[in-house]
Amino acid sequence: MPKVKTNRVKYPEGWELIEPTLRDLQGKMREAENDPHDGKRKCEALWPIFKLAHQKSRYIFDLYHRRKEISKELYEFCLDQGYADRNLIAKWKKPGYERLCCLRCIQPRDHNFATTCVCRVPKHLREEKVIECVHCGCGGCASGD
Repeated sequence: MPKVKTNRVKYPEGWELIEPTLRDLQGKMREAENDPHDGKRKCEALWPIFKLAHQKSRYIFDLYHRRKEISKELYEFCLDQGYADRNLIAKWKKPGYERLCCLRCIQPRDHNFATTCVCRVPKHLREEKVIECVHCGCGGCASGD
């Protein structure tokens, strides 16, 4: 979760350009956290939170690495302040993980037989064509799809 905005923090140049989008995503995150989860499975209640965290990280990643619209200073500031997940972005830079949805999908300790999540299997190799990840609700984040 991002830190609370105070007057003591020196915001880098270009912050004004990305602040409205980050504030909007932060508001959606707050709504997802407070949303009642009646009738949902325990894991399903967390899916919107995982998706919004992924969306914020992908937004900052794309601005810096793909479109090159923000400076390195602003990028590092966003990572330090918790607006994006540093570890998830580090995985996106590696081949085979470009579309990774969350870090829980590649942690062997969270899955049966010490493997990765079923959403990491390419669609042409799956027996069942429609699969949802138990942890984040992803339908498939294998880079080969």
